[in-house]
Amino acid sequence: MIWKTRINQMTKTKYPVIMGAFVGLGKADFAAPFSEAGGLGIITALNFKTPNRFKQELAHMKELTEKPFGVNFSVVPPQVKGGFHLTENSKRNYLSYVEIALVEGVKIFTTSAYQATFIGERLHEAGCYWFHKSATIRHAISAERAGADAVTIVGLEGTGFKNPLTQTTLVNITMARRLLKIPIIAAGGIGDARGFLGALAMGAEAACFGTAVMVCEESPAALKLKEKWINEDIFTEDYHQKIYHLKLRDTVLPSMAIGHRKKIITIKEFIEEIMNESEVILRSWGFTAEEFNTIF
Repeated sequence: MIWKTRINQMTKTKYPVIMGAFVGLGKADFAAPFSEAGGLGIITALNFKTPNRFKQELAHMKELTEKPFGVNFSVVPPQVKGGFHLTENSKRNYLSYVEIALVEGVKIFTTSAYQATFIGERLHEAGCYWFHKSATIRHAISAERAGADAVTIVGLEGTGFKNPLTQTTLVNITMARRLLKIPIIAAGGIGDARGFLGALAMGAEAACFGTAVMVCEESPAALKLKEKWINEDIFTEDYHQKIYHLKLRDTVLPSMAIGHRKKIITIKEFIEEIMNESEVILRSWGFTAEEFNTIF
């Protein structure tokens, strides 16, 4: 089946699936298999402490795959310590990494953590796409106004630090579809074919996978952590308190997506499982076309 959405038209990937940005883990050896499997692998710039090391990683990525890939930037450049306050000097440092990625031919950029308009403006000057990740609808609307080409909206089912006003993936995506004109990428608790199809049905034009791929073979995460996660009981009171009540500080916790992952498999197997099962489900609903197209 051919999958066609505004997102994978921009990314030029086979499938409308995007890899999450991983601090410490988002490097070429992890991202390349995701791209090779038909999605958009993501290299996280924050993982490289010098511009030269970042440039080397992009070159390594291009050795591993000829498929499209993207680069993620948090608003704080790799060499800057501390909080989210941006100075003119830190912006220049940040943009130096952006320039390296542009020279290396990267076309898709994702930003996160804070306002990134100064990055988006440079990307548009270079003819590239800018996707911004948001934790709330309010921030997604701001990103659209700032010129983002698409937004990833993370639901409460996801992991990581939460905004106190974060809504569930269901509420985020269905409401965003009414309020936004730009394409939406759904994130937060998506780990199987029904979650992927559900995201598209709610109004997203791609799904972002984080926890679900962290337990794949190619992930640099420790084997003991992967084994612990795939045995996580997401229905305990302790897990519920941590994932839904913002108690994620000082702990490593998988998103609700981990409930769907019961063994360690390759990224290729994971993506093929998602896409093949999605087609089976669609056929069972009476969908007979050879193309799934959300562009209208």
